[in-house]
Amino acid sequence: MRIIKDRQIVYDDWTLVREVVTDDEVSSGKVIVPLAYWQQHRDVLLKTNEKHAIWIDGDNETEALLDDLSNFDLIALDFPTFKDGRSYSHARLLRQRYGFEKELRAIGDILRDQLFYLMRCGFNSFELRQDKDAEDALKAFNDFTVRYQAAADDAVPVYKLR
Repeated sequence: MRIIKDRQIVYDDWTLVREVVTDDEVSSGKVIVPLAYWQQHRDVLLKTNEKHAIWIDGDNETEALLDDLSNFDLIALDFPTFKDGRSYSHARLLRQRYGFEKELRAIGDILRDQLFYLMRCGFNSFELRQDKDAEDALKAFNDFTVRYQAAADDAVPVYKLR
């Protein structure tokens, strides 16, 4: 699958598992598992030599991840619908309050119009909806040249440029 990562289209070798039916689905390879599965199988997963990644949605609290942040190479934050913006807050907390520096991916109902703002909140990779054009979506990062407030992307707000 192709994703946008660090403002480039790349082929992704992670597999997103929305619901784990059998343990065979997550036994090898780079798999993004639901937080609940991670919590139930944490000790077993940590004994493998695989890289670890989880996904959470707006119903989960970011504090539930704190003890394990160093174990994750990727955290995916789910946007089940365009109008559900709770994962924007999760991203800001993970980046700014908790210092998560690895890959932070937006998944779910991700559209071009959101990319600039998702990046400002701390996301560095994006899995667009299947019906969206990644080439066109790249243009979203240049839609705005002025930022009015501070954010996780450390861009200088316009009022500080005076």
